[in-house]
Amino acid sequence: MAGKRTYKILLSDEDKKILHATIHNKKTCKMTIRRCQILLELDENAPKHLTQMQIAKAFGVSKATVSNIVSAYVNGGIPAIIKINRNPRSNAKRKIDGRMEAELIRIACSPAPDGRVRWTLRLLEKQVRLELGEPLSHESIRLVLKKMNFGLT
Repeated sequence: MAGKRTYKILLSDEDKKILHATIHNKKTCKMTIRRCQILLELDENAPKHLTQMQIAKAFGVSKATVSNIVSAYVNGGIPAIIKINRNPRSNAKRKIDGRMEAELIRIACSPAPDGRVRWTLRLLEKQVRLELGEPLSHESIRLVLKKMNFGLT
């Protein structure tokens, strides 16, 4: 049994022009394009009107995503769909800065410890802790080495 619809999406010609212009803009990100396309599909003035579940399956998103797009449009209009709201404080602080990356690469390029053929992530983790005095996880070290396209082999 389908749930009761709370919102009706009726797009004006001006809204459709804005959405199409946003979709065809080369600088628009993929997520915003998908949101605009979903909103165009949700328009009840369109001849082929699909349900939210059908739209979710067609675009490969969850039904909650479609519902969030509907509520964002109803509460904030087209600008709420086009603008990506991200909290600038949500980004985590970088654990490894440029100086630390350089030291890590220097250690990784140095000869391996006695009795070892090459460095491992765990060995690098211990060595960084000894030399730099700052604890880093082996995953952070792996990400830096991957970013620098540096293999331990």
